This record gives sequence, structure tokens and C-alpha cells, in this order.
Amino acid sequence: MIDTPKVAVVILNWNGIKYLKQFLPSVMASTWAGLEVVMGDNASADDSVAFVRDNYPTIRIIQNDKNYGFTEGYNRVLAQVEADYYILLNSDVEVVPGWIEPVISLMESDDTIAAAAPKILAYAQKDTFEHAGAAGGFIDAYGYPFCRGRMFYEVEKDHGQYQQSGEVFWASGASLFIKKKYWDLAGGFDESFFAHMEEIDLCWRLKNMSYKVMYCAQSTVYHVGGGTLTAENPFKTYLNFRNNLLLLKKNLPFGRAVCVITMRFVMDLLALLRFMMEGKRRDAWAVSRAHQAFVLSLFGIRLTAYGVRVKGKANKQKTQTGNMQQNKKGTYKGSVVWQFFVKKKTRFTDLSPADLG
Repeated sequence: MIDTPKVAVVILNWNGIKYLKQFLPSVMASTWAGLEVVMGDNASADDSVAFVRDNYPTIRIIQNDKNYGFTEGYNRVLAQVEADYYILLNSDVEVVPGWIEPVISLMESDDTIAAAAPKILAYAQKDTFEHAGAAGGFIDAYGYPFCRGRMFYEVEKDHGQYQQSGEVFWASGASLFIKKKYWDLAGGFDESFFAHMEEIDLCWRLKNMSYKVMYCAQSTVYHVGGGTLTAENPFKTYLNFRNNLLLLKKNLPFGRAVCVITMRFVMDLLALLRFMMEGKRRDAWAVSRAHQAFVLSLFGIRLTAYGVRVKGKANKQKTQTGNMQQNKKGTYKGSVVWQFFVKKKTRFTDLSPADLG
């Protein structure tokens, strides 16, 4: 008899009592046998911890002494959780009974599958893909992430066009399934990211070790999105631009990284000018600050998420093991920026299959 894998749903919370009240009932209705539900708390100032303790006594609570952000917060919490599978679940996600089983079944079918994500639809429009993950993440030759069902700000209705499970490049951190042994092997999240794109970095490191990242079409969750940082928040702009450059520096071969990052500086400058023309001066300044932080990091100086200079080295995670070859499945050989903004190809299905790795 094969033992049922031990699965832990781990929700990292920061002042999210609104979402805990709204969505914990759906999580607690999950049907996986022996499921452990854990709430990690980043020193919330609301009544989150008291609410969970009083209303859900079976939920294990792990409290951090301050807000460590998404990356270090999860690293600290997961170091205290024992399971075969971790499910990192945002607090603003609604799940349905049976949402875990199809993903674990898919991952159990192949030991080289390290991570996976379900279909992610928008909570407010449940027939529409959600920005953060949609039907699986991809990345283009210049490091721009996009999804089946979402390219930049254009999202598609779900008409069943992405009902085939398969390999992708990255799985969304909104509902990230990962085998603990591969979480440990990769070294967890890079804490210098603080938040945003850290799951892409983690998946890229796993791909560099030849492991697989999957999209499971047979499981669906519903994500509110923007619960902590809205799309219009300049801090989010800063994190996205800075972390995208960190992604490239860390995961590309040196020569390729130099070429791509040089091109990205030019493209980011165009984005900065666009923000200025639209009157979004704080976003333009965020792009500039992101570039400053990235350049400083090249000299061993890194900025905290809030801009304070800290001398020291960023986290080191493994990116290669032995002679294993990079798994390029889920990459796009061209520029998705060119396809979207110049050629007006706004859907994933508009891209040539021959250019998809």
C-alpha cells in the first residue's frame, strides 16, 4: 500500500483578517486526507492571529517577530513545517473541495516534477483568468513573464481553451505546489526579492537543474489579486522592475545576461518615459530607483525593499546540479513586448507555436 503524501497548505498573512474571514472556510473544506493548514504571520497589527486561534483551533500558527515580506517570511515559516508537499496559498484565494487532489496526482506521476499550479481565475469574474498565473507562466527571451490567458494587462475569458495540463516555465506564487525536497534543494525563495517574481526565480532555478514545472488544468482556484499591493502602487512598480533584472542576472549565463540586461535597460527607459508622459511620476521614479538598486547590487551593496542601503551579500541558492541541462520548456524565443505592443498580438494563442520552447 502506497502512503498518502503529507500535504501542508501554508498561508502567509500580514494584516489580512478580511481575507482570512472570507476564504479560510473554503480552505478548511478541502478534502485531502490528513491535510495540515498552517498560517504564518508576519507580525500583523490587526486581529488576524486572535481570529484564527479563536475560530480555527486546528490551524497551526507560526508567528514571525516582524514583517519579513513574502520571501523571507515564507522561508522562516516553512523551515518549521514538515510535509512531502507544500502549498503556498495567498490569503485572498478561494478554493473548492477537491482542488488539491488533481495537482498532487499529477506531481506524483513524475519524480522530476518539482512544482505546479492550478488554473487561476479571477474571484470577481470567475469566467476570466486572473493576472497572477492564469493558465501557467511563460517567459520570453528578454525576461518578460506572461501567461496562457494573460499577456501584460490583457486577460482572456476562460472558454476551456487551456484545458490541457502540461509543462510551463513558472507556477504562480498565489497557489504554488512544490515538493519539499525540491524546495530544500533549491534553497527556498531568494530573500533579496522581498516580494514579486520570487516564484519565477525559484522555478527558473529548478528549471536550471532540469526539473519540471507544471500547470494542472483539472484544478481551479479563484484569486482576488492586489490584496497587499495594487497594480497602481509605485512600490510594486519598483519591485517588479528591480526583481526582473535580478532574475536575469542570477539565472542566465554571464554573456547572455550582459546582452539581455543591456537591452532591458533601454526598454525600461522607454517604460519610464511612458510613465512620465502619462503623468505617473512616482512610477517613473520607481523605475529609476529599481535600476539604481540593481547597479548597486553588482558592487555588493543591496537595498532593502524600503530603500535602506545594506552592505552584504544576497542569498545564494543552487542553480545547477552536476551535468544537468537547463529545461527550457515554457520559454518564448522572441520578444513578447514586440508581439504585444507592435504586432498587436494580445493572446497567447496568437504566438507562433514554433517559437515556444
